[in-house]
Amino acid sequence: MQEPAITTDLIAAHGIKPDEYDRILQILDREPSYTELGIFSAMWNEHCSYKSSKKWLRTLPTTGPQVICGPGENAGVVDIGDGQAVVFKMESHNHPSYIEPYQGAATGVGGILRDVFTMGARPIAAMNALSFGEPTHHKTKRLVHGVVEGVGGYGNAFGVPTVGGEVRFHSAYNGNCLVNAFAAGLADADKIFYSAASGVGRPVVYLGAKTGRDGVGGATMASAEFDETIEEKRPTVQVGDPFTEKRLMEACLELMQTGAVISIQDMGAAGLTCSAVEMGDKGELGVRLDLEKVPCREPGMTAYEMMLSESQERMLMVLDPAREDVARAVFEKWDLDFAIVGETISEDRFLIVHNGEVKADMPLRALSGNSPEYDRPWEETPQAEPLADVPGIDPIDGLKALLTSPNYCARQWVYEQYDSQVMADTMRIPGFGAGVIRVHGTDKKLAFTSDVTPRYVRANPVEGGKQAVAEAFRNLCAVGARPLATTDNMNFGNPEKPRIMGQFVGAIQGIGQACIALDMPIVSGNVSLYNETDGQGILPTPTIGAVGLIGAGEEPILGYARDGHVALLIGHTAGHLGQSALLAEVFNREDGDAPAVDLAAERRNGDFIRAERALIGCCTDLSDGGLALAAFEMAEASGVGVQIDTDDTAALFGEDQARYLVACDFDAAEALMAAAGQADVPVISVGRFGGDSVQFGKTSAPLAELAQIYRETFGATFG
Repeated sequence: MQEPAITTDLIAAHGIKPDEYDRILQILDREPSYTELGIFSAMWNEHCSYKSSKKWLRTLPTTGPQVICGPGENAGVVDIGDGQAVVFKMESHNHPSYIEPYQGAATGVGGILRDVFTMGARPIAAMNALSFGEPTHHKTKRLVHGVVEGVGGYGNAFGVPTVGGEVRFHSAYNGNCLVNAFAAGLADADKIFYSAASGVGRPVVYLGAKTGRDGVGGATMASAEFDETIEEKRPTVQVGDPFTEKRLMEACLELMQTGAVISIQDMGAAGLTCSAVEMGDKGELGVRLDLEKVPCREPGMTAYEMMLSESQERMLMVLDPAREDVARAVFEKWDLDFAIVGETISEDRFLIVHNGEVKADMPLRALSGNSPEYDRPWEETPQAEPLADVPGIDPIDGLKALLTSPNYCARQWVYEQYDSQVMADTMRIPGFGAGVIRVHGTDKKLAFTSDVTPRYVRANPVEGGKQAVAEAFRNLCAVGARPLATTDNMNFGNPEKPRIMGQFVGAIQGIGQACIALDMPIVSGNVSLYNETDGQGILPTPTIGAVGLIGAGEEPILGYARDGHVALLIGHTAGHLGQSALLAEVFNREDGDAPAVDLAAERRNGDFIRAERALIGCCTDLSDGGLALAAFEMAEASGVGVQIDTDDTAALFGEDQARYLVACDFDAAEALMAAAGQADVPVISVGRFGGDSVQFGKTSAPLAELAQIYRETFGATFG
């Protein structure tokens, strides 16, 4: 087939800027072939090269005594003792999910699961963080249904429990939803598999499903804004098959036991191109591929299509040649394709041959290690105007406003579509704080959470970035887990706009400060930029996924409030209402500054909660909706009423940080207050649990009535 001529329009359609094309001409000392242009486009786009973000990502803390492997591999690896490690990562599938919600979300789950088992870990938990437009927007309902069904359809069939996540709605996501998928797995700490190729002349092996035309150009599409041509982008969305992926996982884990695997890389964004280049670049080797050997499911596929296809459920490995027959037998047993499609070579060269014809011949390092890197101009976000007066309100009316919002009502309509109990180790289903999983065959548990408050980040990127990490820290401490490490999913608009780039830089600075202060290094992550439609960007949304450990002999804090329990508030309350949930839902305002985050107080108060776990009956952190929403949620989950002693609007709905609500019996409350005095931790009694109503000051409403609103709002809106 005749390849198209390279024109300025074709170069632009591949997302390559004129100065970048000039750089390609210098590297090759000639004009690229059509396949080479596609390969440069795939490897130099934002999604694969991180060209706008690399400079700032390098400033993040990524090491610690608990870290076995930080960023740069398929997933991060953290030591959990006894020769075991937890392997985890979070990644976005935003653009595909907006175009084709079911497959976009499903393949997001599939991709993140592959990142985990590629490292030699069996997946044990999944989460997802979802951001949609206004509930009344004409696309939102279809997106919610498609994405939730896609997440559940893939995760349930694959057989991994979904243990947590978040769902939010805001008009800023009307033109660009966010689907951030998290997965974690367990591995032996001394049996982690990496992607760096080693050894010259070793076979490069293609494993898994066949290659089709789905997803061609997907990574390039994910590195551009949306406009009126969005429907034309539908073919760039991949199609997933969870049953094939399950077989692929079992085959890979079985093969890893044989010693045949030298290196392994999942075929994700940019498919065969990215996986081959990354393996070669990390191992300082070149790669030759013979494309006629690639298993294809469609006839007549070109070199360009094969190199850029993002068909799912595929792996690339470098194998020990002496064990080739063993490896082939494993994959044939699992009814999966196994094909030697090339070999490692000593030169810095990426050589692509199809039926004896050279389709691409380029320096491999130029595609990955030496890809473009930009120091984009950025503007600091202006300091927020002081908050205008917020009138006092009836506290029950304020609570009802939150409970009737899809942002703060119960999400069981979502998480009941996910299997949270498969594998039988889940100790807490989604819906109330961090998810907790038993580490099978041990007395250890792992806790998982994902957090960010985008309106804080927009108002104050540094404090908002800090707050996302701090809230993740609190969610883990509230179940008794020691926070170990984090993964970040940085979702922002167009980085070529200095205002947007400034949000990114500020958020990175805040995240970095919090990760250092709270000893939660970033071990993996993903950057998703150009989340805009017709020039309208999303709220800056740096999602933080975090993992904590409840060690052997330690009890998790998973109890409920009981009749007669005292309600204790840990942490200092000033009544901060800037950017609060109350302000947005009751007054339709998004003004004021984000709450300040005192990282020393976060550390002190979280350590106190974990140290005094034996005295605590039930615990939750305070975040959106402040004390009022936290007290209601604890009461509702426990099936018992609550009386809070104040009706002050700021005291009830303020969103000051570093705070927890604790329920315990009277004797334990006295002991906690005494211990808090020793630890310099602020603690006050704010009320008690009991009865069948929710009462703030002298105003009350039946718990059953409020619980019905809380439980029925989401289904009534989207069911």
